[in-house]
Amino acid sequence: MRIAVVNNFFPPRTGGSAHLSEALAKGYAARGHEVLVIAAAYGGAPAEEERDGVRIVRLPSWQLPQTRLAVSFDILFATRPSLWRRLKGVLDDFRPDAIHQHGQFFDLTWASGLYARRRKIPTLLSVHTRLENPQASYHGIFRFLDATMVRPPMRLHKPRLVVMDVLMDEYIKARYAGAHSGLDYIPVGVEPDFTAHADARVVRDRHQLGDAPVILSIGHVIPLRDRVTLTEALPKVLSEFPEAKLLVVGRTYFDAYQRRAEELGVGHAIIPVGVVPKADIPHYLAAASVESHEQGIGLGTASLEAMAAAVPVVAPVRADNFPGIELVDGGNIHLTTPGDAEGLAGKLIEVLASPERARRVAEAGRDLVREHFTMDRVLDKHLAVLEAQVAGAERA
Repeated sequence: MRIAVVNNFFPPRTGGSAHLSEALAKGYAARGHEVLVIAAAYGGAPAEEERDGVRIVRLPSWQLPQTRLAVSFDILFATRPSLWRRLKGVLDDFRPDAIHQHGQFFDLTWASGLYARRRKIPTLLSVHTRLENPQASYHGIFRFLDATMVRPPMRLHKPRLVVMDVLMDEYIKARYAGAHSGLDYIPVGVEPDFTAHADARVVRDRHQLGDAPVILSIGHVIPLRDRVTLTEALPKVLSEFPEAKLLVVGRTYFDAYQRRAEELGVGHAIIPVGVVPKADIPHYLAAASVESHEQGIGLGTASLEAMAAAVPVVAPVRADNFPGIELVDGGNIHLTTPGDAEGLAGKLIEVLASPERARRVAEAGRDLVREHFTMDRVLDKHLAVLEAQVAGAERA
């Protein structure tokens, strides 16, 4: 097959959807398919390049102004008068059999969807992010944007949608009914062996941690993952483990947790690391006593990578988060309730106080990831859907 992968976000832009779309593109190429990636230009990345058997074309982009609505997130768009001509030319030259889109609210998805409709090319759309904001003042705005800007273009080309967890399933059925041709339940994938050469001392020396317990929190800080509950759990954790440190790895777009830390007098225990190279993440996982960053909105790539590295994970997530895959509290993960700082503190203390038991739970989490979430398994599922779509289009 000739597969076009479309995502406004693509490395060197960091983030879960960027890294997953890159891994899938490389996986498609490794399986013998021709692969073209179309992305928005970012930083100093070349406009065109070829690596790992994948051709990458980055179209000129502009960044959404850093407002409260965008939570200062560096959201990239490629919209300009030349977009349609450039996109059409690149895709006509490639002649894709299928288009795998990432992100439902980006202009490259909308434009490639229009192209697919006109050329009668099947599309698969991975919905990575829900247009939601925990601040009530923005709730109506995001629902309006979903209804007026996202759903209408989806209705035109009706992609099949990749559903990664139960919360996304509920969201899609509520917001995008009638705007897709079907749902495919495929979880996010991770490389289980990417931490094989990790060295905890790299991080412990870098941040002068000594032998202190480390609560690792990986991922950009945004309103949906604001770390406020985690910060509010710290006083109780520090009463039991005074030397403990919370390392927040990722860009801070929303600093509410830092303000809350100062109010609670726990700022000294927090190290805002910021963005680090992907190659450094294994070292941070090796140094971690426990990882926690989710806010009750599912279990994403960072948490699964921590589980793959046999790091205990504490997350306010539902046990049925992944349809057909069971998360067991105290069995393969430590589950808490969203917004419950007291309960979260209790789970963190339990992990730090009982390292041998935490190790057994972490090893079971690692086994769960290897059974269900490896990139090979996830790649198989994506290719099966794409092949069925292409076969259906050929019959039509």
